[in-house]
Amino acid sequence: MNKTVLAVLAGMLAGGAAIAAYQTFSTPYAEVVSATPITEREPIYGEVLASNAVTEMRTGSRQVCEDVTVEKRRPERFGNKDGAVIGAVVGGLIGNQVGGGSGKKVATVAGAVGGGFAGREIDRRHVGGQRYTEVEQRCRTVSEPREEVIGYDVEYRDENGKIATTRVDEKPGDQVRLGERDKVVGYDVTWRYEDQTGSLVMDQDPGDRLPMRDGAIAVSPDQVAPRG
Repeated sequence: MNKTVLAVLAGMLAGGAAIAAYQTFSTPYAEVVSATPITEREPIYGEVLASNAVTEMRTGSRQVCEDVTVEKRRPERFGNKDGAVIGAVVGGLIGNQVGGGSGKKVATVAGAVGGGFAGREIDRRHVGGQRYTEVEQRCRTVSEPREEVIGYDVEYRDENGKIATTRVDEKPGDQVRLGERDKVVGYDVTWRYEDQTGSLVMDQDPGDRLPMRDGAIAVSPDQVAPRG
């Protein structure tokens, strides 16, 4: 290879290195002063493999109601035997007005007996005081032991593939909630370039520096997260 060709190749290599060096040093970078993670709470779930109800015998109370037939008596104006009493009194007074001496006494007794009989008959035929039946609902509270579900023993597989068990209050579905954790959703970034400072929210950790272009941070739109 002659010297001319070597000289051309050396020139090209030197020119490429110069261009690369120029491009490297011509791109300014801002210093990342701080990058604070922005977090929010997210639930942790496990895949349910099996669940079994846990029961316990407890004493509880409940109300029991039933229909019963009750015998009643229709109300009377003077009670349920006043017909016989009033009849005897009235009959006696009437008999007392008849005759005199021993005959008067006999008439009084006879009048009382007859009046009492007549009063009982009136009672028997009168609607007031008649007996009848009626169906009533009567309730009572009873205590009894019963089996109650107090929870569920759940076998699950976590996101790392580990199989474990836990107890929960309600029957789970396909997943069981295991707790919560912090999830990084972005970074609150503060930067400095010469006498300029600024801040922005990015969805990824920016590292130690950020490229500048025309006096502003040069990042792609998909790297910038909206401020919440």
